[in-house]
Amino acid sequence: MHLRLFARSVRPALLFALLLPAPLVAQSSAGSGGGPGGATAARTGIALENLDRSVRPQDDFFRFVNGRWLDRTTIPADRSNYGAFTELADRAEQSLHRIVEDLATRGTAGDAGDDERKIGALYRSFMDTARIERLGLDPLRPDLERVAALRRHDQLPETFGWLTTIGVSRPFSAYVSQDARASDRYTVYLSQSGLGLPDRDYYFRDGAEFERTRGEYVAYIHRLLELAGHEQPAAAAERVMALESRIAEHHWTRVKNRDRDLTYNRHTLDELRTLAPGFAWGEYLRHAGIDTDAVVVRQPDYLTAAAGLIESTPMATWRDYLTFRLLDDAAPLLSSDFREARFDFRGRVLAGLEQERTRWKQGIDVVSSALGDALGRAYVERNFSADSRRRMEELVANLTEAFRQGIDRLEWMSPQTRAEAHAKLERFSTKIGYPDEWTDYAALEVDAQDLLGNMRRSARVEHRRRVSRLGQPVDRDEWFMNPYTVNAYYSSTMNEIVFPAAILQPPFFDPAADDAVNYGAIGAVIGHEISHGFDDQGRKSDGEGNLRDWWTEADAGAFEERADVLVAQYDAYNPIGDLHVNGRLTLGENIGDLSGLSVAHEAYRLSLDGQEPPSLTGFTGDQRFFIGWAQIWRRLYRDEELRNRLLTDSHSPSEYRVNGVVRNMDAFHRAFGVGPADAMWLAPERRVEIW
Repeated sequence: MHLRLFARSVRPALLFALLLPAPLVAQSSAGSGGGPGGATAARTGIALENLDRSVRPQDDFFRFVNGRWLDRTTIPADRSNYGAFTELADRAEQSLHRIVEDLATRGTAGDAGDDERKIGALYRSFMDTARIERLGLDPLRPDLERVAALRRHDQLPETFGWLTTIGVSRPFSAYVSQDARASDRYTVYLSQSGLGLPDRDYYFRDGAEFERTRGEYVAYIHRLLELAGHEQPAAAAERVMALESRIAEHHWTRVKNRDRDLTYNRHTLDELRTLAPGFAWGEYLRHAGIDTDAVVVRQPDYLTAAAGLIESTPMATWRDYLTFRLLDDAAPLLSSDFREARFDFRGRVLAGLEQERTRWKQGIDVVSSALGDALGRAYVERNFSADSRRRMEELVANLTEAFRQGIDRLEWMSPQTRAEAHAKLERFSTKIGYPDEWTDYAALEVDAQDLLGNMRRSARVEHRRRVSRLGQPVDRDEWFMNPYTVNAYYSSTMNEIVFPAAILQPPFFDPAADDAVNYGAIGAVIGHEISHGFDDQGRKSDGEGNLRDWWTEADAGAFEERADVLVAQYDAYNPIGDLHVNGRLTLGENIGDLSGLSVAHEAYRLSLDGQEPPSLTGFTGDQRFFIGWAQIWRRLYRDEELRNRLLTDSHSPSEYRVNGVVRNMDAFHRAFGVGPADAMWLAPERRVEIW
């Protein structure tokens, strides 16, 4: 499974990504015929072998495009899901493997650069399993002894501050990011945290699967504490679970946490002490190395409750809880007994995995989490073409123009709000491929014989780098994804769209393939990210990236009325058991999909300059456009993963990112002749158009 413990900190409230936990694509192969956009007989971009001709596109478009792939594909034993993102991620991973293996060898010869030597040394420290087995729990013992020595509640602020610097979970998190109401400065955010299960609902939801998961979680806590030599691991596990359940009672829901207005509450330190009394906030921040006179509290009533829990919970329980937090965090870096215990729960139980990922793949994840930019630079040097960057710039310009024209056609929007929307779009910036400036890792010491120490030092260096920004100009050149990440994102405070190098490959983007397919794939991805600037939360910020209401009351109401219809549509989708898609949780991504595909279609039609493209492989241009969209979302899920995503993911399952979107578009109904008797039919008055 992926090691996500030491992942580079990303501003979760401010980024809107194309997808979340890294899914991964099936091979896109060719059709026949020639046509626009340089398409040849070998490069139309449609995977004809995946089409299920026994299914009518008018009845189930997702299965029509992907059915044969779905039927013949088995999820790999070490994956929780598999689909059109996974194959590209696998290819990137293979490239990274060659890079780190080479640097691990060259580093010993002394002929690599400083960052390259660090990559090689860190990778070797993870791959030295014989040494890791000999050491067992020893690397973590100093941390465990520090927690075991805790006796008084007034020691917790210092302890929580220390855990903040090394990235280990505690009941709340503190991080530095752009101020959502003043995007030209950095500020400190305080947010809820502290749970070991994926979401608050896992602690309380009825049903046999959730009851089983809770039981397995207690057994996992027990096992780690037992391995660490705890005198009463069973009783301690029950205490930890009880504490986490009390914490979870006060956690805000995922839907509430999406609200950018509710989660921005700026307080001075004196106001913070009044809001959440009984905890020494100034001392905590000092030990976390954070010098500030104000913080933004994301969930005020949670913080009030957390401060009360900190004071009322016995110190013995805090020792148990923090011991488990340290063990759970470090387990992937310790001997096999700890790793296996963690995988049995977090891999098998939570994700349904049958086997752990091979050691070298986990090693790539470790290097990526600590030296992501250095690894990204090596990846780009070997894998990215400047031609792809130039072609993407053209596509972004075309999509932006289509969005601009779309704003002018919105009959429900007043001139005042329309002018603000244009102003915001005009200020969009775009990043493609890789950053112009790379992160400096000079402060990071890497020792090929000290795996846990390497990761601790990496966490501290990254924490200091972010904290040192307070009072400094905002770095608008920074990236929040690595170049080898198969994904894309919109940042509301930067007001920018970002496309890493790894996604700029077939089936998303092929400069030699049919324009219709490219516009339906990467064009719709571009449109998706642009649309995030105008979805139910992105629309709350202006062109400077500041949280500011620039909507008239009537226009905001008209937007919300349309959004509510989309919420109801997705609420009705029922992928598994009694779990439905949460239309409110997924609203932003659903708007991104619908508006993005609509804008991409408009851009495609504009690119034709009034000409109708020829049919290729038996499909019209518009049909190929929609097929291009559907085939990038082919994906299979394990049941455990699907349940997890339905509760925690702001993205809808892939089937609904296709069928749920296209049935709202007039162009789809026209392209495939969808009528009232067809399953994909949605009456015109029920179709949603927002942008």
